Amino acid sequence: MLDLWPMRPPSRRTAAPRSAAAAAPRPRDPGPWLYGRHAVTAALANKARRVRRLVALADTADELRRLAADASARLPSGGVEVLDRRGFDLLLPQAVHQGMALAAEPLPASDLDDVLDGIGEAVGPQVVLLLDQVTDPHNIGAILRSAAAFAALAVVLPEHGAPPVTGALAKAASGALEVVPLIRVTNLARSLDRLKEAGFWSVGLEEGAAKTLGEIDPGPRVALVLGGEGSGLRRLTRERCDLLARLPTRGEPASLNVSNAAAIALYELTRPR
Repeated sequence: MLDLWPMRPPSRRTAAPRSAAAAAPRPRDPGPWLYGRHAVTAALANKARRVRRLVALADTADELRRLAADASARLPSGGVEVLDRRGFDLLLPQAVHQGMALAAEPLPASDLDDVLDGIGEAVGPQVVLLLDQVTDPHNIGAILRSAAAFAALAVVLPEHGAPPVTGALAKAASGALEVVPLIRVTNLARSLDRLKEAGFWSVGLEEGAAKTLGEIDPGPRVALVLGGEGSGLRRLTRERCDLLARLPTRGEPASLNVSNAAAIALYELTRPR
């Protein structure tokens, strides 16, 4: 005969009370952080920017307040938040922030047709840069900086494989992100075709090209195509170019970092001939 023990009622575990911090809803992500004096100053001067947060160290807070007072961007109602260095480093670890940063919504997407429509009957050199699988955000930022310095119309890169706009990219661009359209496209070849329709000659930079960039005359409207770090131009992109040219390097190694190559090529294309 089996002894039947009385069944126990199911246990009721009392849930640990949630802390107020745990129960509170998480604040909305303010968006990408831009940091460093040049990037922050340029973003605040851009009326297309909407800023979610402004933060500074104590010794740079007054400077940031002065910049905010003259800003064209839409600013948060809370003004400048002052953080200690530990708080700043937790917010932006390993960033060279120079004591000031802002969180901003992404800029409105730029369109190649809008850029081309804005040219009109302009004279003089007009250059659009197209980046074929350039993936390093520091290189893209540096190319944007050179594009601004030489008044390039836009920088175009494929949507697939290209890095997002981050604080590192904006810092390397040193404010150029606010003045040079960064256009993302689904198909680089179709963008080249569109530029050709608008009277641009497409020139691909290729280390093994027969002629240097200074030895060709592509005219005032140039679509300058640069290949990715290490891999160079893809075959299909190379075949889509009207001309191939190289930079006249003399030493070893003969190749240049893509952002350095962009700066030299922009100088060559925009200098008086």
